[in-house]
Amino acid sequence: MWSFQVVSMDDDDEYAKLIRKMNPPSVITDNDACDDATVIQVNSVNANGILLEVVQVLIDLNLIITKAYISSDGKWFMNVFNVTDCNGNKLRDEKIINYMQASLESNACLSSLRKSSVGVKPSNGYTSIELLGTDRPGLLFEICTVLMDFKCNVVKAELWTHNTRVALVVHVTDESTRSAIEDPERLSTVKEFLQDVLKGDDDSRRVKMTVSTGGIHTQRRLHQMMYDDRDYEEVGLVERGDEKSRPQVAVMDCKEKNYTIIVLRSKDRPKLLFDTICTLTDMQYVVFHGTVDTENGEAYQEYCIRHIDGHRVNTKAERDRLVRCLEAAIQRRDSEGLELELRTGDGVGLLSDITRIFRDNGLCITKAEISTQDSKAVDTFYVLEMSGSPVDAKTIDSIRRQLDHMVLRVKQEPFPSKPSKVMSAIKFLLGNFLKGRHW
Repeated sequence: MWSFQVVSMDDDDEYAKLIRKMNPPSVITDNDACDDATVIQVNSVNANGILLEVVQVLIDLNLIITKAYISSDGKWFMNVFNVTDCNGNKLRDEKIINYMQASLESNACLSSLRKSSVGVKPSNGYTSIELLGTDRPGLLFEICTVLMDFKCNVVKAELWTHNTRVALVVHVTDESTRSAIEDPERLSTVKEFLQDVLKGDDDSRRVKMTVSTGGIHTQRRLHQMMYDDRDYEEVGLVERGDEKSRPQVAVMDCKEKNYTIIVLRSKDRPKLLFDTICTLTDMQYVVFHGTVDTENGEAYQEYCIRHIDGHRVNTKAERDRLVRCLEAAIQRRDSEGLELELRTGDGVGLLSDITRIFRDNGLCITKAEISTQDSKAVDTFYVLEMSGSPVDAKTIDSIRRQLDHMVLRVKQEPFPSKPSKVMSAIKFLLGNFLKGRHW
């Protein structure tokens, strides 16, 4: 029986500090090794959560990960990524390459991320509000109206919906000072009103809301909020899409190497690897080895894992829970509906006006990404008819007229549907693994 140990490097451990100082992280960026992607190799002393931290740096730069090879047995971590920019091109921008390398090679960067399970970043001068409740048509409009009434300016926000639940992280500043809101009485009043909005007429599911003045990693928190809310446990609901479009997750035992093997097959999309690793980390699993391959809009992921206590997945209940949680992790960011991108100058009450127009035209918002930069608002919404049907052209024309001077663009699916060679190779790859790999 082989025996492995996961080494956890505590920031306060002087020996751990010495090891990191003697073996600083290194990043190799190669634009010649692959025809259609930039190859990034990251080497570092191993530590719990480091894989998620590295992937987080890449996705925050909006890089697309097309392949990945993971190895982190023992005391050393080695990962190779094939990445492109959002247009599918190799990385040529020296500023992005230098920033990425500096971030990944910085012990301070990785240590600061590791200090909190929520991926805390330095404060950016705003107040963060996290909301969790039961989804319903017009909910985002009601939330935006409350914030506007209390003179809270929305700087950035992201909303996900899954299995009747909605999670929202919104960053706000004071309307006049454009700085973080720190008045306890004012925040308490805002919280009370927002909780009433979330409850609506249905108190059957709990409502959660937190307020903080520190920075947070938004998408990390959205995953954690929905995972803590057990969104993966919903039963009796109509699943999104048909059976063929749903992610497929298989969990198998490999007693010879003392691993649990996970194989995931799904439609590919940006940030898929982050969503998977984020959930495995939150569930206290450690990835020792892994392979990620994407082609023609489809993704294959294979991981060798153990629980942080060193054990494999031993029971059917744990196996079933792992499958449901990974399916939910992939589906949360999968966006039902028509994607609309809106660009306009920022202004007081803008978000409230936009979401009211969507509501008045009978649309539900299934996902939203809202940002403001240099006095310009760039917002992306995924919308459906309240009946769940696709949005028709007449509704879009009506919305365009009501939005007046704002620029509204209807975006298409990010990936075309094509046959994939990746799927036909899955049995071959998995068969090779079970016969025994050389790590």
